[in-house]
Amino acid sequence: MIKALKEKLEQQLSDVIIDCEKRFDELTIHVPAESIVSVCKKLRDQLGFEQLIDLCGVDYSEYGGSAWETKGASDRGFSRAVDGIGNMEPVAEGYRFAVVYHLLSIQHNQRLRIKVRLDADSPIIDSVTSIWNGADWFEREAYDLFGILFNGHDDLRRILTDYGFVGHPFRKDFPLIGNVEMRYDPEQKRVIYEPVSIEERTLVPRVIRDDNRYSGSE
Repeated sequence: MIKALKEKLEQQLSDVIIDCEKRFDELTIHVPAESIVSVCKKLRDQLGFEQLIDLCGVDYSEYGGSAWETKGASDRGFSRAVDGIGNMEPVAEGYRFAVVYHLLSIQHNQRLRIKVRLDADSPIIDSVTSIWNGADWFEREAYDLFGILFNGHDDLRRILTDYGFVGHPFRKDFPLIGNVEMRYDPEQKRVIYEPVSIEERTLVPRVIRDDNRYSGSE
């Protein structure tokens, strides 16, 4: 079934498909950003993918790196949360971000993933809300967390963070402690924003190094 779908996709979308790969018994097609609307329309109307299950953003900065690999405590402990992630560089060719679409064909009992790579400096892509209404909140979430803009979206505003939130928290270069902190001020009777007050600290797990129960002396 997957082989037949792959052949059909490569035949009907041969002019736009960059790549078509099979992973975990599911196909992923890579298409350019400028073709996303036409591709989605064809997938819905001609190939029966009538449902958009999910849409999400991805930040490929330092993809495949080992900066977060931790096999033991160091003199800095686990204090990366204070310092942020470090100097993150965009991936090769400037395609730092991606939008991933997960589709379902109920009539054919098939799933399909679409992946679109976006430019690091201007992550912009056309909205697919005109094809699947359910993309509305998904696109708002991708905008809120990654800063990806969707042309043609009727109400592209934050959905998970506060409207006055600074930055996009799922970007790899976003500091884990945030840029500002908020609290309710009883005197002003409103929520106020202030600079982050967390101080740098070393959080090393407590390790029992010597325990006579395991020394073998008894």
